[in-house]
Amino acid sequence: MLESGSERRSMTETAYGELKRKILRSELAPGAHFLEEELAVMLGMSRTPVREAAVRLEQEGFLEIVPRRGFRVTRLSKRTVREINEVLECLEIQAAERLAARRIAADDLKLLEDAVARMDVALESEDAQAWAQADYEFHTLLIVLCGNQHLAEVAKNFLDKAHRFRLMTLQLRAKPVYSNVNHAAVVEAVRRNDPQTAQDIHRAHKRRWARELSDLLERLDLPE
Repeated sequence: MLESGSERRSMTETAYGELKRKILRSELAPGAHFLEEELAVMLGMSRTPVREAAVRLEQEGFLEIVPRRGFRVTRLSKRTVREINEVLECLEIQAAERLAARRIAADDLKLLEDAVARMDVALESEDAQAWAQADYEFHTLLIVLCGNQHLAEVAKNFLDKAHRFRLMTLQLRAKPVYSNVNHAAVVEAVRRNDPQTAQDIHRAHKRRWARELSDLLERLDLPE
């Protein structure tokens, strides 16, 4: 029986989500090659949705199409990581200011508070994976909740790429206590409708991370 258009789209979304998750977690290692058939077998589905998902991931910069060899997982370079961080620094500082300037809904404020609370719990239990996920959710919320759809669309791809690097380097980083403290302070500034303080705190946070990032890149065997 032929699949309907909606069923095919659903399968493509499933393939896309699963492949992206595996790339972000380095389960599909940077630089690894995969034939279309191999990815289909891995996901337990037909080649068509896998091909469509892979093409989408190629457009987003997570896979590269290699003629007659299928797909290669994109490697991160030091320059790429630095540039991603520079873009997110600009976008997130602007988002923090805009969000604090709005009269945020109580439910939205709670989303931010819950993300910080999960970061605290994860840090206390030394669960690095849980901390990374909560941190990713906080940064995503900061962008999404500021109310600029175009800003959110631009930022999403960069946030995902930054999360990939975050997961790759979890065991190399010092315990990120300062991240939790700074994020909580931004949330408090948002609660008080204090855009200048939100902007200043998040700028300081991003600048500190930029310094830590430079140290991490010096220790990693990544192409320039």
